[in-house]
Amino acid sequence: MSRLSPERVALAKEIIGRYPVPRSALVPLVHLAQEQDGYVTEDAMEHVAELLGCTPAEVYGTATFYEMFKFRPVGKYVVGVCTNISCLLLGADELLEHAERSLGVRAGATTEDGMITLEDVECIAACTLAPCIQVNYRYFADQTPASFDALVADLRAGNLDAEVPPHGVVARTRPHIEPGKWAGTGTAPPPTAERFPGPALAAGDAGGGR
Repeated sequence: MSRLSPERVALAKEIIGRYPVPRSALVPLVHLAQEQDGYVTEDAMEHVAELLGCTPAEVYGTATFYEMFKFRPVGKYVVGVCTNISCLLLGADELLEHAERSLGVRAGATTEDGMITLEDVECIAACTLAPCIQVNYRYFADQTPASFDALVADLRAGNLDAEVPPHGVVARTRPHIEPGKWAGTGTAPPPTAERFPGPALAAGDAGGGR
């Protein structure tokens, strides 16, 4: 388990500076942690809490709300087979069964080579593309057992590296915000006091932010 690297700490501080309230940067910082290790480690959550002035429990409590954050090691590619109604009616159950046989793992497990974690997922809002799967949250529509096997072969061969980065990488380019537009520079709205600061923030403010 690892804390954020010095480079990511510098980026984290830049991100925090964009927000009137530091804790608003919690989710972007958890993304940084997952990008670094492929999943969110306990040490990284503690580090994020230190940077934001909150508790690790607050970081964990927020991060676990979102399905895209993983808290144990996963493969380079997380392959989610949607089995909700539209995909189900068009053969998603059979597709998932084929994927399990083809990869040699059940849904929720990772292949022996560490490349692929297979998941059975709920609706991914792609009903017109059914049956649809996601690979690291990139969509692949109208899947069949044959197209699934071809997709896996391309992933393992590196043929889709330009399209599908390793798990944890949200985007290949980062958004750039001019420093003059950050919070507190005069061009951004004034900070808003926390109504419910939580124990970590309240500890440094006798008024509780009210």
